[in-house]
Amino acid sequence: MKKTAFLIKTILFISFFTVYSQENIRKQLEEIAIIDEKVMMPMRDGIRLSTNIYRPKTNDKVPVIFSRTPYNFNSWGDGKERTRALQSALQMVEKGYAYVVQNERGRYFSEGEWDILGVPLTDGYDAFTWLSNQTWSNGKIGTIGCSSTAEWQMAVASLDHPAHAAMVPQGFGAGVGRVGQYFEQGNWYRGGVEQLLFASWLYGVEQDKFKPRIPAGASQEDLIRISRFYDLAPENPPVNWAEAFQHLPLKDLLKNVSGKKEIFDKMIVRKPNDEDWYKGGLYHDDMGFGVPSFWFVSWYDVATSPNLELFNHVRNNAESKSVRENQYLVISPTLHCGFKRAKENTIVGELSVGDARLNYDEQIALWFDHFLKGEKNNFENKIPRVQYYTMGINKWQQSETWPPKGVTYQTYFLGSKGNAQTMYGNGTLSLSKNSKPEGKDSFVYDPMNPVKSYGGGVCCTGNAVQGGSFDQRIMETRADILVYTSQPLEQGIEVSGFIEAHLYVSSDVKDTDFTVKIIDVYPDGRAYNLDETIQRARYRDGYDKEIFMDKGKVYKVSLSPMSTSNYFKKGHRIRIEVSSSNFPRFARNLNTGGNNYDEKTGVVATNNIHYSENYPSQIRIPVISKK
Repeated sequence: MKKTAFLIKTILFISFFTVYSQENIRKQLEEIAIIDEKVMMPMRDGIRLSTNIYRPKTNDKVPVIFSRTPYNFNSWGDGKERTRALQSALQMVEKGYAYVVQNERGRYFSEGEWDILGVPLTDGYDAFTWLSNQTWSNGKIGTIGCSSTAEWQMAVASLDHPAHAAMVPQGFGAGVGRVGQYFEQGNWYRGGVEQLLFASWLYGVEQDKFKPRIPAGASQEDLIRISRFYDLAPENPPVNWAEAFQHLPLKDLLKNVSGKKEIFDKMIVRKPNDEDWYKGGLYHDDMGFGVPSFWFVSWYDVATSPNLELFNHVRNNAESKSVRENQYLVISPTLHCGFKRAKENTIVGELSVGDARLNYDEQIALWFDHFLKGEKNNFENKIPRVQYYTMGINKWQQSETWPPKGVTYQTYFLGSKGNAQTMYGNGTLSLSKNSKPEGKDSFVYDPMNPVKSYGGGVCCTGNAVQGGSFDQRIMETRADILVYTSQPLEQGIEVSGFIEAHLYVSSDVKDTDFTVKIIDVYPDGRAYNLDETIQRARYRDGYDKEIFMDKGKVYKVSLSPMSTSNYFKKGHRIRIEVSSSNFPRFARNLNTGGNNYDEKTGVVATNNIHYSENYPSQIRIPVISKK
């Protein structure tokens, strides 16, 4: 009873403090801003989107910072998202901007039906037109947001609205469809394998078709009044996702937890190159791009590599020289959208990466002041093109490109004395190519007992996976993990860029998955994960076709490249793990050659990694030598 009473008091205190903070911020806003809430902005099809506008008390025309989101920003009641919206409004108004936050169609007080990624794209374009035509607007709009508040920005940037002058997308991988060799389709896939984060995310955010609705045509006055009493924010029953993700068949995952499942139902059956991926709100590399962008990426996020690939794609392929030259990038050593949570001693998972703080607000202010106000503030000399945090030496570095200039690739070849199973095996990474006529390591993959996800770049999976870097030795005692480790390094090396993994594999089943994890091994044995990847064998030759395996035949599988910036100190060792599952970050392959999503029973596979002169399984790492 005492524990329950303490919990209730704590919750009440937090709620009181949040509400008090909101009232405080609101009072400050009222002193300096014209507040116009629940403005129902019309779209071309007549649907109206709920919009809050906060603008300075001035007769001068002002630029707009625009944040469009599926999340709840109702300024009445408690909640971090709502407090954050008011804080952002106060900060931007103080800097001389109008701050506008809008719900996507079908979300909370916005009319219409919601679909993921804020489709249709025309909503973003219409909002830009409406805002730029206001008498108080100077016609310049900047967009900003992280995660689902960022993901819509890339595809809309392809429409090149004349008012869309600059953007700051952060943790934006869910908006990236196909770019270069990455076919993630908005984080739904990696290497042709479903990422399960969207099941738990959709459970938490998708509102039921039977939700209460405001009558069409409600007045702004009525909407403001009722928003104080009716929040329209559902409170879903809690789910133990560590257990829920175990359910088969996969297509019934949300049904099994009584979640709304319509969007999940239609997406779970899509293959990686399904034509429907190209009809929604994702950005693909055959689309144009017309907006100067300040990109923010994290080393332990869901889509680090595709995000970096998109930065390079825009820099190299935007039609406008000015747009190509105005692409800037920050890569922090944090979790998804964790940029500003970096501290003097930043802990990511259980690994300390040192003082990872950065003056984000100052840099973003310079960026917007230049593009939206036209200030000649020398931002191009104050803001480095690429700012990236190197773990190991734990410091921010600068470069004109990504990867940094001067990178050379070193190839490490896999090998063993016949048994790379577990950390106690004899798997090696060597700079010398294997001259053996034949060699292989085998392991048994049982989809009913998959390798559990332990750290890594994750988001939105509830209690199922904790993101970040953890000592992997607890995992490396499993017989279904092959472990390959280099000799202690004679000198330290900086690994910064894309990390390639090329495996020669065989199996006794038609289809299976292969996973790779790169690890920094300390002299005392601690083994901290840096990044991981996966590839479904049936998609090894492209995502537009499925080619199944013949029993015992050897195939080359090139996995989606990983990314990091890490300094391997002298005496440290480079390690990779190879397995066939990383669950529940990624859906398990049931090894049948079937759809997986509609199957309940898996097949046990014996999978092999080959290393020889003819089958040189390898990783290629981008190295910058340091003394």
